[in-house]
Amino acid sequence: MKFKKSSLLFLFIIISVIVIILISVSLIRKGRKYPHSGYFSTRCLDYKQREFSRKLNDKIVDYSAAAKLKGIKVCKDENELKRRISEGKLVKVRSGNSYTVEKMTFSYPCVTRDSKILLDEIAEKLRSKASQKGLTGVRFYITSMTRMSDNMKSLRRSNGNASANSPHLYGNAFDISYKRFVAHKWVLTNCDKKFLKEALAEVIWQLREENRCWATYEKVQNCFHIVSR
Repeated sequence: MKFKKSSLLFLFIIISVIVIILISVSLIRKGRKYPHSGYFSTRCLDYKQREFSRKLNDKIVDYSAAAKLKGIKVCKDENELKRRISEGKLVKVRSGNSYTVEKMTFSYPCVTRDSKILLDEIAEKLRSKASQKGLTGVRFYITSMTRMSDNMKSLRRSNGNASANSPHLYGNAFDISYKRFVAHKWVLTNCDKKFLKEALAEVIWQLREENRCWATYEKVQNCFHIVSR
């Protein structure tokens, strides 16, 4: 009897959700207002966002020496990396309301304390900028952070473009995907994603102009490569 009641309750919830979605979509198509229409909308907004991604053109050869001085000593393996964390030279980075840390194969989810502050500031500024345009709850994906020398050997076997002097070795670099975002919206349209990409690029560019970081628009890897200064 209890099984039947729970099954009926579950069925009722599913049907209710479907009905709400259908009504919402119908109202949106008719141009009528609805409390959650922003969430269900699949229309493009007129963002009028300038392009900044191409302005992020720093080259590793121009700043790798300075980045090395600002970062940690290269970790050979995971034991050395964990030691840097216990010493407070690196801090762990976890997924939250502002960003999602992807499962990483060739790096470890931690950065220097200054880099973590910079990362959080980028996320906060992007969320604020996007919310002014009606996109709330924006999160981006972090695809790479600190690497060990053992990581680099493996990575270079599969990616010939990986630099042996990568700032990822010094703990003050991280990569943010400009292709994938999450927001309080049912469907992120192509123009939503384009806006978020360039809005993110503008936030990074502004911090770069303040000499807070170096940044590179990496087209092949679909990410913005950022190094704290």
